[in-house]
Amino acid sequence: MFRTTRKGSFMKSFIKLAVTAVSLLTASTVMADDAPATGTSATPAQNPVPADTTGTPNKNAAPQAAGEALPPSQSDHDEQPAVASPNLPSGGLVSQAGVGGLVGYGRAGVLELGGSAGFQLATDYRAMNLSPTVGWFVADNLELSLIGTIANIKVVDASSTVWSALIEPSYHLPFNRSMFGFVGLGVGASYVSKLGTGLALAPRLGANFLVGRSGVLTPSLSYQYTSQDAMTTDNITVVAVSSSIRFNVGYTAMW
Repeated sequence: MFRTTRKGSFMKSFIKLAVTAVSLLTASTVMADDAPATGTSATPAQNPVPADTTGTPNKNAAPQAAGEALPPSQSDHDEQPAVASPNLPSGGLVSQAGVGGLVGYGRAGVLELGGSAGFQLATDYRAMNLSPTVGWFVADNLELSLIGTIANIKVVDASSTVWSALIEPSYHLPFNRSMFGFVGLGVGASYVSKLGTGLALAPRLGANFLVGRSGVLTPSLSYQYTSQDAMTTDNITVVAVSSSIRFNVGYTAMW
């Protein structure tokens, strides 16, 4: 009686264990079928992006159907950028240059009017000169000036008057909005009493300081070189050469 009961209990436990194992095996099989395959994403498939047909580079175009005409070529019509050019304002001149205006000193079209004066004094030597000036900036920082000079030179008891007219191209380098440095070379003619007319050269170095609304103060140092025919005898011409260093202070106004 004891053995039979014991054997029946063992059989019930074995059957229960077998049923549990089969249940676990079935559940794992179902989970394996639902899992995504190796190397694939579990995210649901998305709708494909439509092909770009605007002609944009590095884009895939839509496939062409059989017999369909090619789309017309397209262009964005980009314009060439502007470059620097020596353009002058209408009429060649600007108005109301300086403080409060739209154009500063040294810009193309600026006109300046004024003059300069210089004086030198030493033992048995005296020299003074007056130089009216008209300047016009033909391009940015590049000026063309007409300079007339009347100079009187006296050495001991002898004196002489020198007249000269020069055309001077000069370049004005801006250091800031109110100070410039410049260098120029004047070329023209000079007339010396009792000697006549000759060639005149005058390299010049100086600075421009803007004063007030439209004034320009210009200290400068120049080297005046002149040559005249002194006399002619027996078909031989004697050329007289004179030179001098001048320090002038000028004032001009912009227009």
